[in-house]
Amino acid sequence: MLSLVLMIVFVHIAIYLVNTVGASTIDLLVWHLYLKLPSSTSRNACEQQRLKKNVVELKREMNSTSSQDEFAKWAKLRRRHDKALEEFEAMNKIISTQKSSFDWTVKTARWLSTNGLKMFLQFWYSKTPVFALPHGWLPYYVEWILSFPRAPLGSVSIQVWNNVCASAVAVFAEMLGALLVQIIGQKGSAVPAEQEAKKAQ
Repeated sequence: MLSLVLMIVFVHIAIYLVNTVGASTIDLLVWHLYLKLPSSTSRNACEQQRLKKNVVELKREMNSTSSQDEFAKWAKLRRRHDKALEEFEAMNKIISTQKSSFDWTVKTARWLSTNGLKMFLQFWYSKTPVFALPHGWLPYYVEWILSFPRAPLGSVSIQVWNNVCASAVAVFAEMLGALLVQIIGQKGSAVPAEQEAKKAQ
C-alpha cells in the first residue's frame, strides 16, 4: 500500500495540476472523452451534430434560393429548415441537461479525489506521525512546531507535511517551467542561427 508520505505528495501534485490546468479545461476534456464511450449521451451528441449540419445546409440552400423568383422552392426549404432547427434545439436542451448533470458529477469526483481526500487524511491521521525525527537533533520548540497540532512530540504531523508538500510542489513546478522555457528558447534561437549559416554558405 502507498505510504502516507507519498500519498500526500501525490494529492498535492493532483491539486496543483487541477489549479494550473484549470478545472473547466479538465471538465471539458473529460466530457469529450465521455462522448467517445458508447452511451445514450454520445448517441445524442452524434444526432445533435447531424441535426446541426442539416440546419446549416438547409440555411445555405435557402439563402442561395431567391424568395421572389423561386418562392415555392424557398418556402419548402424554409419549412424544412424550421423543422430541422426545432429538432436541433430540442436535442440541444437534452444535451445541455445531460452535460450539466455530468459536470456536477465530475466536479464532485474531482473535489473528493483532491481537496476532499486531503481534508480526510488530515482528519483521519491527525494523531499519526508522518515520520519520526531523530531524537535530540532539533530543539524542543522546533519539535513542538513540527508535531503541531496533535502528532506525538519528535515527529512531523500531517498538517505540517501538507504545507511542506504544497510549497515544494509549487517551487518544483516553477523550476520545471523555467527550465522548459529556457530549453525552448535555446532551440528557437538555434534554428535561425542554422538558417543563417546555410545562407552564408
